[in-house]
Amino acid sequence: MPNLHSAFSATRSTSMMGGFQRVVTFDRLLVNEGGDFNPDTGTFRCRIAGAYYFTLTVGRYPKKLLSVMLVKNRHEVQAMVYNEDRKQGRKVQSQSAMISLFPMDTVWMLVQLNPDYALYSNLAAYITFSGYLVYPESTSSMGYLSNHLGPGCLPPGDSGYTWREVPEYLRSAFSVARTSSVLGESNSHKKRDALTFDVEYVNIGGHFNKSSGRFICQVPGVYFFAFTVGKHPRRAISVKLMKGTGEVQAMVFDEDMSRKREMQSQSLMLVLNQGDIIWLYSQQDEHYAVYSNQGRYTTFTGFLVYPKSDFLNKESLQ
Repeated sequence: MPNLHSAFSATRSTSMMGGFQRVVTFDRLLVNEGGDFNPDTGTFRCRIAGAYYFTLTVGRYPKKLLSVMLVKNRHEVQAMVYNEDRKQGRKVQSQSAMISLFPMDTVWMLVQLNPDYALYSNLAAYITFSGYLVYPESTSSMGYLSNHLGPGCLPPGDSGYTWREVPEYLRSAFSVARTSSVLGESNSHKKRDALTFDVEYVNIGGHFNKSSGRFICQVPGVYFFAFTVGKHPRRAISVKLMKGTGEVQAMVFDEDMSRKREMQSQSLMLVLNQGDIIWLYSQQDEHYAVYSNQGRYTTFTGFLVYPKSDFLNKESLQ
């Protein structure tokens, strides 16, 4: 019996002009654990209910606009990549989000059906699409599907489960987005406010507060964090991933003050202890801003990769 694996990574080696097809398809499949992704249709079809992390990178075609949406099922936009710069140069943009899926849900990349838009790639593979199951649903409510895209699943309690599939107390993951912009206002503003969010894709363990914009670690271990922010017209971007009261861990920065909208992404892993706080800080003076709208340019995701062994041992003894 196969275990509960679902992961894919695919690339496209040719450009794609807007106006001909809606879904981004792929010509090279690097990984397809579980067989849930079809590169010919560009569609991932969920077989195992749970929380999945998706990441996409696309190339901007010279003198063309860029607009690619991460879509769930027929038309539920989860996040997007956008660049309205029509310069000659090529550029790569990325986006990511974690999404809760049920069996038969689909996830795919939508490109604008308009000849003003295009995606650029070549044999170096500017265009990539990856996704994998981070946490399946709890064994008490697990959804299963055996379809033409993949084999059957393990029954709950099978010895093939890994630590991800068993104890609820070891699960910690969040993915959020903003649907509105944030404009810096004053050079004299001394308080460092966290970037807040109004869309919650997943919040496993309830460790992220979207109203305060803060993640508080409850399960010590190694965490992965990724964030993408949109550049507001005629404003610069400066967004930092913060730990505690003000320890900068990583940042995105773009001092271009042009009227064009585009995006910047960043990601890293951190070792966290119980009680550590992670948040995003956007420079708050009038020269800076974060852009977003209903297309969800601005996203923030984090999840536990490995818990600390001493925490595992302590919890197993209780």
